Amino acid sequence: MSDSDQGASPENRQTDFIGRWIWGRFSALVLSIAALGLVLDQASKVWLLQGFDLASRGSVSVIPTIDFVLVWNYGISYGLFQQESLIGRWLLALFTIGATIALWIWAVRSNRLLTAASLALIIGGALGNGVDRVAYGAVVDFVHFSIGDFSWYVFNLADVWIVLGAAGLLYESFTPGPNSAVK
Repeated sequence: MSDSDQGASPENRQTDFIGRWIWGRFSALVLSIAALGLVLDQASKVWLLQGFDLASRGSVSVIPTIDFVLVWNYGISYGLFQQESLIGRWLLALFTIGATIALWIWAVRSNRLLTAASLALIIGGALGNGVDRVAYGAVVDFVHFSIGDFSWYVFNLADVWIVLGAAGLLYESFTPGPNSAVK
């Protein structure tokens, strides 16, 4: 405990803790974006699995460069760290929870809108894939992009949110911040 905390009342310490670690300037926005991303991702998967019954249809051409095809991903990005065992499934789920908490704290402490929004997209995507892991034992991937001989991996909306969030963070890292010496 620091010297400044010793004289503070328990209420002030609690408020300071919440303001520093749990709720901040962009928290409502982060929560909204992450929740919307999670809902859109899960709705697309439920519709494709149950309403559209993609499993029985095989590959379905949407437009000449995009097909819907059902792939169960037992790992993480690009199929890395395949975990078909129950313990592996739960370890990946726990990793998702830990990463989400870390990203939330980063977003809460951020003073830049694009950083917070980008982190929210990553949180929504991570939670979307995490829900799949718990509910199905694997992540539901279904979008296949290809042009001619080029074929990209099969992905889902959660992956799109994660990539957009990472792109936003990358862009933000090259722009001067509010406390930057560059004006």
